[in-house]
Amino acid sequence: MDVQSVGAVYQQLNKSNLHLLSGVYHQDVVFEDAAHRLEGWSELERYFETLYTNVTRCEFNIIEHQQVADGGFLTWQMVLEHPRLSKGEMISVNGVSHLKFSQGKVIYHRDYFDLGEMLYENLPLLGSVIKTIKQRLGK
Repeated sequence: MDVQSVGAVYQQLNKSNLHLLSGVYHQDVVFEDAAHRLEGWSELERYFETLYTNVTRCEFNIIEHQQVADGGFLTWQMVLEHPRLSKGEMISVNGVSHLKFSQGKVIYHRDYFDLGEMLYENLPLLGSVIKTIKQRLGK
């Protein structure tokens, strides 16, 4: 398993083939993003099952990949449709995944993305407040 192979799995991932992830992740994987820290494959598996159950659509477009020895990075764009975010309309979020491998599987996965862009800006009421603050900061 390498960075490019992980990217290929994510590009085909959907609700009906989450089983593909069991071939990607080590039993002792640590997964982190802006909202979670999960330890172990069983926790990560539950996370993905919940995530994909609640979304209408979640797709990844891998833009670039780089690997050095047992680690590397993927840059990606996620397209997400969730009934409770942005009135169910499509949201695009750019991000980067830092991956480390052990025994041919991902032992560490850290996602970096703007949680505000994905979540807060797309919630009723709070979204307009966050967007206004960001606009004011940009002046």
